[in-house]
Amino acid sequence: MEQAYAVLREKIIIGELAPGKDVSEPELAEILSMSRTPVREALGRLCLEGFMEAFPRRGYRIRAVTVKDTNNLLAVRGMLEGMAAALAAQNLTSEELDTLDRLVDTSYIVGEGSSTRSFVDSNQEFHEAIARGSRNPRLHALVMTHLEECARLFYIGTRVRDINPETSGDHRAIVAALRARNSEAARQAMATHTENTRRGLLAALLAEDQEGITL
Repeated sequence: MEQAYAVLREKIIIGELAPGKDVSEPELAEILSMSRTPVREALGRLCLEGFMEAFPRRGYRIRAVTVKDTNNLLAVRGMLEGMAAALAAQNLTSEELDTLDRLVDTSYIVGEGSSTRSFVDSNQEFHEAIARGSRNPRLHALVMTHLEECARLFYIGTRVRDINPETSGDHRAIVAALRARNSEAARQAMATHTENTRRGLLAALLAEDQEGITL
């Protein structure tokens, strides 16, 4: 079951199983070359986590990305990461700051799967490093939970628009505030980054009228 769950979850996050897509247990079992039992158990877990919806005697549907959910998720993430950045400004070592500088330079080619995956992974590593730098394990854990929930949104964003300039610019501003040991500037830079991400993502999704995106 764990293997089926991990594979299906990743396919949903990277968009291979797109929001709004209808799927069936036999179809997925064939795709994964597995029996239906582990697939059924994985589907149940994904439904509980909000990735999918079950329709008795009809099958399953990849849960739509909603504007409301996106706004709510990024609002909470912004507050958590703002606090983490403020604390990290006082606690990050010079070596950790150098690592953040290296991660800022990551970019991707729109539509290219491998570079997009590397870009998303580096983005998560950047934000995780700041959360870890807060030296508050509970805050770090909360930030990581929200980063994981945002992963599907981030992949959607990379597909519908080029977010390289926005991301690198915002990340550089965050690192500059962290290097200056300015907690309030770091908090504000992170809040600005989260808001830019929210606005850009929603504008792109609504303008493109993406299937599976609902109000």
